Amino acid sequence: MATVNLGSIKFKWKGTYSGATAYTVDDVVSYNGSSYICILASTGNLPTNATYFEQMSQKGADGTNGTNGTDLTSTLTTQGDLVYRDGSGLQRLGAGTAGQALITGGASANPSWGSVAGGKVLQVVTATDSTQRSTTSTSFTTASSTLDVAITPSSTSSKILVLCGFGCYSSQDFGVSIFQQISGSAEVDLGNGTSGFLRLANKSTASIIYLDSPSTTNQINYRVKIKAIDSQSSLINYDSTLGSITAIEIGA
Repeated sequence: MATVNLGSIKFKWKGTYSGATAYTVDDVVSYNGSSYICILASTGNLPTNATYFEQMSQKGADGTNGTNGTDLTSTLTTQGDLVYRDGSGLQRLGAGTAGQALITGGASANPSWGSVAGGKVLQVVTATDSTQRSTTSTSFTTASSTLDVAITPSSTSSKILVLCGFGCYSSQDFGVSIFQQISGSAEVDLGNGTSGFLRLANKSTASIIYLDSPSTTNQINYRVKIKAIDSQSSLINYDSTLGSITAIEIGA
């Protein structure tokens, strides 16, 4: 009849190798990060001695900043840090500032933190006026001191969307335009024409939409101006209708 050693039908984990321990067949120990199984009973023989032990698993390469990879526990030092791969290995990207987004530089480039403001409304300034005002001047005249808004862009790449609307009246043609004045600079007619943006006649409800690219962070004033084409009285905010002008900064 065959004899079965019940103590040897499974591996016996013995923990970290000790030179003072007597090991028997099928004892398993760990040594320098690897594991070994005893194949011949002995005491004091290192697991690397192939007469007494066989290796079961091998320790992997230590994490370093060299060819074996990156030790993330020492590389990622601050909450919010990220790890990415550059041209040679894994690297740390420190946490960005509040409101920033992770931006890719495309293939063969490292990621970075940056501001993403494109298409966002950054600020809105508006003014209204319901007082009927008139002019007989054939040169553009400020329609109303209150139909004038001041806005200071937060970036030179921002665009300013200017919206205005009002009721008008004249027995002859008259012109309406928006003028831009950047602090320290001369006033500019954004309509670029003898009649500005609009040439109107009789009773009208006028509206102007203009997207400006001022390329400045200085204060800008946008104001509505009107003129009489034929020296006839021209009215704005006719019958005390509400006129308005709004400047909206849009991030590029």
